[in-house]
Amino acid sequence: MKRRIATWENGHSAPDDFYGPLLCEAYDLSAAELGLNHEGERDTGLLDAGYPASPEGAIEAVSQLWRADLNRYEPLLQAEPSEPAWSEASLRWLVAPEPAVPRQRQSGMRVGLGDVAAIKTTADMFADLDDRFGGDHARRSAIQYLSTEVTPLLRGQYNEQVGRALFSTVAEATLLAGWMSYDACRHGLAQRYFLQALRLAQDANDRRLAGSILSAMSHQATFLGRYTQGATLARAALMGISPVATPTLRAQFHAMEARALARTGDVRACEAALSAATKALESRNNDDEPEWINYFDEAELAAEAAHCFRDVNSARQAVAHAENAMSGSHVRSDFFATMVLADAHLRAGDVEEACRVALDALDLGEQLKSARCVSYLAEFRRNLAAASSSADVQTFTEQVREHRLWIASGDHVAV
Repeated sequence: MKRRIATWENGHSAPDDFYGPLLCEAYDLSAAELGLNHEGERDTGLLDAGYPASPEGAIEAVSQLWRADLNRYEPLLQAEPSEPAWSEASLRWLVAPEPAVPRQRQSGMRVGLGDVAAIKTTADMFADLDDRFGGDHARRSAIQYLSTEVTPLLRGQYNEQVGRALFSTVAEATLLAGWMSYDACRHGLAQRYFLQALRLAQDANDRRLAGSILSAMSHQATFLGRYTQGATLARAALMGISPVATPTLRAQFHAMEARALARTGDVRACEAALSAATKALESRNNDDEPEWINYFDEAELAAEAAHCFRDVNSARQAVAHAENAMSGSHVRSDFFATMVLADAHLRAGDVEEACRVALDALDLGEQLKSARCVSYLAEFRRNLAAASSSADVQTFTEQVREHRLWIASGDHVAV
């Protein structure tokens, strides 16, 4: 390692994609500050949030994203999401011709289904860490794995069967990278991961996964206040997978539509979407569902409904649904549901209960590294300050003053 650094400092070569990120970590500086940015990162359109035109374009684009992310390319890390990019990608996916077959390559390492299984197992491990500890806990490690281990596989030799499986699995892993980046509130970066995941899923002919990626885009759009776009993306997901839709997928997409509609204030349409979600979920058979959607159960739907009723100011209904939203197995989801419950109690005028529930949420989320969790707390904190200055509030703020997430939420409110 010392020899490599000396060689770099003497101007003979630049650190590669493995050592570059390590140097960024060691010096706590960005790649630009260390002079490590690869020329391609400046001119390849990383900031354009484009939808690749071919499988080869998708491989190149996602590989560049992973590398630039690892090297802390600040224009990318600080990029804003592009609303036109959501529309373009969903439309191009909806009207796409028959999926292009990943070509049979004649160079690079030979790739088999065992390699695909290894990616899947590793991505599942990172998904579990994301669920338990938040997107900022192991995000860079996940990107390091994708850049170092998966890029050579995408550029390797594989037949059509392996290529389809490879693209589908990498699309799922890239979707996870998008969710982790979204949870870290790196929104422009998250959107770009979602876009590349959608293109990979298209080439894998995995329409169910592609629909789930559009649903993730809908979730992000609603979070960012693009409510009409959020509803449109959820509807595109429903339309695009209609021939192969499963009950759980339909339920999840209807729930995302409801979340967006609630924010627009369209109560009737929101309730209709929630009713459709409930009806769909009642008919599910887990044996027929993709394994990656099995997490979406009655508790998850109750959490989505609680968000909706909170946002349309139906506090009592929000409380009722939030109380049924605790899974006991998904830490971050349970944190969100608990905070929605606290906010619903606050809106119903029950300040004491709101404070008690928020304290439970803080204890539950102590291990989470999630900017989204901080944003939920910051919203509750603002509402609490506006609602009351009672002894209950004073006692609560004294109890939580040392909680890491509460401290971070104060910084968020100040900003």
